[in-house]
Amino acid sequence: MLWIGLGLLVLVAGLAVWAWTPDRPRAELEAKYLRGPQDYVTVDGMRLHVRDDGPRDAPAIVLIHGFGATLHTWEPWAEDLSRDHRVIRFDLPGHGFSDPMPDGNYRVVPTVGLVTRLMDALGVVRATVVGNSLGGEVAWRMAVETPDRVERLVLIAPSGFLSPGQEYGEPLKIPGWLSIIEHLLPRVLIAQSLRSYYGEPSRLTEATVDRYWDMLRVPGVRAALVSRMGQFIVEDPHPLLPRIRVPTLLMWGERDIVIPYSGAPAFAKLIPDVRQVSYADVGHMPMEEVPERSLKDLRAFLAETGG
Repeated sequence: MLWIGLGLLVLVAGLAVWAWTPDRPRAELEAKYLRGPQDYVTVDGMRLHVRDDGPRDAPAIVLIHGFGATLHTWEPWAEDLSRDHRVIRFDLPGHGFSDPMPDGNYRVVPTVGLVTRLMDALGVVRATVVGNSLGGEVAWRMAVETPDRVERLVLIAPSGFLSPGQEYGEPLKIPGWLSIIEHLLPRVLIAQSLRSYYGEPSRLTEATVDRYWDMLRVPGVRAALVSRMGQFIVEDPHPLLPRIRVPTLLMWGERDIVIPYSGAPAFAKLIPDVRQVSYADVGHMPMEEVPERSLKDLRAFLAETGG
């Protein structure tokens, strides 16, 4: 029994050493991913990582990524759209290279305020606002809270509704052990998680896995993500969504296991001016998994609505 116990102890220690994932030096990651100092914009004393591409006098599009992602998830779309649009994308606070919220408040409405102030800093009055997942909730709340800033809306598997048994206005129950990701986050775990996000895992490249893993090892990011998870308090969307008064495109992968496609009808029922498109073989991030197909649908929507 003693030898068995020692063997198990050695095994656990070995697994801990294998899974131990320290942060990478920020300067090292900036050298790899940052285009230059111009990609930093200061808003409310907080430094945000921003990509602002395309003609400055063209119609503006603001792209808001989801939880755990970064502005890089929009790369294929941004490259195409910046030919004839001003394309603004940024890392949400506490994600990628953006600073964490100084007051630690990661709720949706304060984030909406931050996005509008970023638009102010860049001289953008109105824009087409696009959001995926958590970014989708920020986007539709912008259309509710600051309707004068939103020209049209694109929601890609947005969050906003709770599963049966959960209560609106109450913090989601996050297990305390989840903070372990601040120390243990092996690449294989990131790869497995991303594969589940894709409808066809074969579309996931090793370079994409490396990028996500690197961005999660920017100093301070994992602590900010754990803090954000502890603040997931969802307001009842039923009285809010009907207040959206702009043309809206709802995009969803039918193999989405993060925010299931079955949630699409609830959004479509409540948003007055909505169009829907779905992808039978796609998961949670159509813009990253099938960029050409999803971009074609986005451009058709923009053309139809004068954008």
